[in-house]
Amino acid sequence: DVTVLQFALTLEHLESAFYHGALEKFDANAFASAGFPTWVRERYEQIAGHEASHVAFLTKAIGDNATKPCTYSFPYTDPKSFAALSLSIEGVGTAAYTGAAHLLSNPDDLNAAGSILATEARQTSWIHAAVNKGEPWSGAYQTPLTPSGAYSLASPFIKSCPESNPPLPVKAFPGLTISPSMPKAGSTIKVAVDKFDTVGMFMAYYSGLSVLSSEIQNGETVIPEGLQGVVFAGVVSEKSTQDKTPTDETMKSGLVAIDFGLPADAKDTSPM
Repeated sequence: DVTVLQFALTLEHLESAFYHGALEKFDANAFASAGFPTWVRERYEQIAGHEASHVAFLTKAIGDNATKPCTYSFPYTDPKSFAALSLSIEGVGTAAYTGAAHLLSNPDDLNAAGSILATEARQTSWIHAAVNKGEPWSGAYQTPLTPSGAYSLASPFIKSCPESNPPLPVKAFPGLTISPSMPKAGSTIKVAVDKFDTVGMFMAYYSGLSVLSSEIQNGETVIPEGLQGVVFAGVVSEKSTQDKTPTDETMKSGLVAIDFGLPADAKDTSPM
């Protein structure tokens, strides 16, 4: 369990630094000038407090060997870009906790992780709907990600870490770029992986409890129809099915997050 808790603490350090850094940089006037009501920054202050509490809780639970915060770089320039980036930051945490729950064996650790997950999910929903005017959920099921998959989304923000930090249960993957970055379901996208040829590869789409796939041909692939809300995608070496989901061995790239949207009047077509 300690290894999983160390991974959770790594993400909590990142989230805490993200929120506290932005709130130190952008005061109430900056948020108001960006068009946000007063309560938006106040809620972000509450979220920053939540993340600091999560860091303190996990640090105490792990003990003297608890992982320390790293040095981070977040590409926000104003309150609006901070709010947009918070969608991704919070979404990674929610998916990571969901995906790591089955790795915990101690009931107390599982209860604690579930409690943190519930708060992270509420924060994600609020950021999506109240702040960014998007969908409060992506479907009937939260998408779980493996530690390696979740870390591939968080690692671009991590520039260096203390040498004393224990190793994480993750595998490093080359970066993935898709074009356009926010496509529509059923459309064609260009796929490029850093220093890696995608010939014979597939694109996997993590949506709810299902993983769909499409073949990559000549650096392009057609996204399956019916995807909605936030979907995570990455290049894999074999076609994914309900009974054959990607592993660290078959993943060939880090993940990207794609928001296909979910209008209020849309029928929920999300797969299980």
